[in-house]
Amino acid sequence: MGNAFGEIESSKTVADLIAPASGVVVEVNTELERQPELVNADPYGAGWIALIEASQPIGAELSDAAAYQRDTEER
Repeated sequence: MGNAFGEIESSKTVADLIAPASGVVVEVNTELERQPELVNADPYGAGWIALIEASQPIGAELSDAAAYQRDTEER
């Protein structure tokens, strides 16, 4: 958990993608190579980045989509 598993770049910067849980990446969304804009346009649908098989049960420390949306709107 907390380790970079890739990078994402914009026109101004490059940032590490930080894994939200320890585990193994079991699938990568290769469609993003052709349509990277999907990450912004549909992050909870077609814009997913990777599926991670967690090495431990994931508890309440991770937010669901609604909680994450609330947290980011408050900042």
